Amino acid sequence: MSAGAVLAALAGIASVEAAECPRKDALGTSRILSVDAKATPRVGLKSFPQTLALADHEVVLTFDDGPHPPTTSKVLAALAQECVRATFFLIGLHAAEHPEMVKRIAREGHTIGHHTFSHPFMARIPFEKAKSEIDRGIAADEMALNGVSTTTPSTPFFRFPYFEATQAQLDLLQSRGIVVFGADLWASDWNEMTPEQELKLVTERLAAAGKGIILFHDPKARTAAIMPAFLRYLKDNGFRVVHVVPGTSQKSADTR
Repeated sequence: MSAGAVLAALAGIASVEAAECPRKDALGTSRILSVDAKATPRVGLKSFPQTLALADHEVVLTFDDGPHPPTTSKVLAALAQECVRATFFLIGLHAAEHPEMVKRIAREGHTIGHHTFSHPFMARIPFEKAKSEIDRGIAADEMALNGVSTTTPSTPFFRFPYFEATQAQLDLLQSRGIVVFGADLWASDWNEMTPEQELKLVTERLAAAGKGIILFHDPKARTAAIMPAFLRYLKDNGFRVVHVVPGTSQKSADTR
């Protein structure tokens, strides 16, 4: 069995475990949403005019900039405690440094997306350098996950650092069948604040928005600290978690 097949089997096991959550009062994952680049090439109202088709009180949890084992492991533990699945947009450099954590994220049933190799301001660098950042990041993530260096992502989801992109970069990803994720609201956890301040900020924003793709950063200690309380807030206030996965027909063009 290939490495990819093994990981797919593990992901399937994780899905079953998530569906059969041992905690009866857990938040859980309410449904799985397939996202295809042909129908929704770009999503997230902070950057684009459209977003995912979410019902009121449905949220998609996303985490950027990992993996960072000390804090990512705490985020994963909180998600597991509530039987919740999320999407992690990984920096290739970090994935290369911590391949076992990348495998753990996938093994626990989460979706792995891509976030460049070194997190530059993409709109401020030449196109070819930006393309290299995209390809090197995908290749590093795939090597960590599947042991194969390829620029064809097994999950064709991508998020630009700082949500900054040129039209040519957006067109490139669309031509390759890769969905670009923005966000509908964020925790602003890159700003200095206490965990209590972050929890208040993100819950107030979510209460106002009513639904959406939420951006966190799993390397941030304050985010790892609030995650158990945030997930209980979702449960206590009637929010439901949606897990995004690629559409079954979706394939990316290999540009090697």
